[in-house]
Amino acid sequence: MRPIFPALDLFRDDSLPHEHARELEMIDRILCDNPTITRLVWKDLQDQGASRHERRGRPGLSADVTLRAAIIKQMTGFSYEDLAFHLADSLSYRRFVGFAHPLDVPRKSALAKNIKRISEATWHEVNHVILLYAEARGIEDGRKVRIDATVTESNIHHPTDNALLLDCVEALSRILGRAHKSFDVPFHNRCRRAKHRHMAIVNAKRQAQRIKPYKELLKVTEDTICFAVQAIGRLCDKQGPMAGLAQRLARELEHYVPLARQVVEQTRRRVLNQESVPAEEKLVSIFEPHTDIIRKDNRGTYYGHKVTLTGGASGLVLDWVVEEGNPADSTLLIRMLERQQDLYGHYPRQASADGGFASKDNLRYAKAGGVQDMVFAKRRGLAVEDMVTQTWIYKALRDFRAGIEGVISFLKRVFGLRRCTWSGRPSFASYVGASIVSANLLILARHMMA
Repeated sequence: MRPIFPALDLFRDDSLPHEHARELEMIDRILCDNPTITRLVWKDLQDQGASRHERRGRPGLSADVTLRAAIIKQMTGFSYEDLAFHLADSLSYRRFVGFAHPLDVPRKSALAKNIKRISEATWHEVNHVILLYAEARGIEDGRKVRIDATVTESNIHHPTDNALLLDCVEALSRILGRAHKSFDVPFHNRCRRAKHRHMAIVNAKRQAQRIKPYKELLKVTEDTICFAVQAIGRLCDKQGPMAGLAQRLARELEHYVPLARQVVEQTRRRVLNQESVPAEEKLVSIFEPHTDIIRKDNRGTYYGHKVTLTGGASGLVLDWVVEEGNPADSTLLIRMLERQQDLYGHYPRQASADGGFASKDNLRYAKAGGVQDMVFAKRRGLAVEDMVTQTWIYKALRDFRAGIEGVISFLKRVFGLRRCTWSGRPSFASYVGASIVSANLLILARHMMA
């Protein structure tokens, strides 16, 4: 595939001789050497209609431009608004992405729409191409790996029962307000009353003082749900030129009503009935209902998704999985090793994992698969001689495992893996993939520059 700009174009006389510019030039070289990557992204854009030219308006972004814009966004932590500004303002970024003039840079909405079309599966395929490229250059062969898990948080506020009830009232009221204005749907706005009860609960000094405002807040929420249910029937019956808007509002209400009912039910159980609701039955956000509750020993509770990572000796992330729920680490090791076999055609020769992954069954399976040295940071009753072929290897691989902590920290500090800012479960998984692939491209570029 023809490069966006010739080799070393970033180092022309009018460019800054800066390390970041050299990194961008090297990433550009990697992408140009692997045209398969662009074709993978193009398939996502084509399948979802993003690459088709409309009769009116600006043409859609190409796959190459979309991919490069996503890399810049994750590498810098820009919002879409900041991304649009810096692409227009920075000569190096424009050259890397492929815009000839600042006025060619699209708006933030176009950037967001196209970047989020790249699916999780495509990011995995792109990463596989990068790993093959790294293997061909002797940078990473997958023979020595380290496995660990972390949590990426959803973009939600801390979930409390009263805050969730207030979210339900406000979300439904926004939609009902539009329906009332456009179609005269009956609706009485209870947001102000809900906010007063919410603040009464927040400011109460004792639990007994919260019961009454909780009951009133529950009543307000249930009244709003009733208005929403009645509105759905009216909106679905609308005909004429405004029928499209009516149907969209009805679909939004149909989405939020069952979530609001779930919040009401779990609040009654927790607050009024003093029940302990299991984590898998709790809803912690009506805006990101896919969010899991992740309890990590005594280190705190997180709201998002568990992400299991496999790292290589080069620092590259070889594989990752966005988990459902909060599975025990010990149940994940075998699957991660099997995925390495799918990627490289063989199990790693040496592997190291955190103590949470340790079990006799896991050790036995790893050895049967061909892993010569399988080390767990905490032995959990396992003998050193059963894990490794030589005693000194145990300490070496245990120290090697600690490096995955640095990789995770790098992903969270620089590439936004600490908190996903995209909405929806598919977008959450795509965001994780975008962060990891962008990090791998930068790590690989630095290896090639060394």
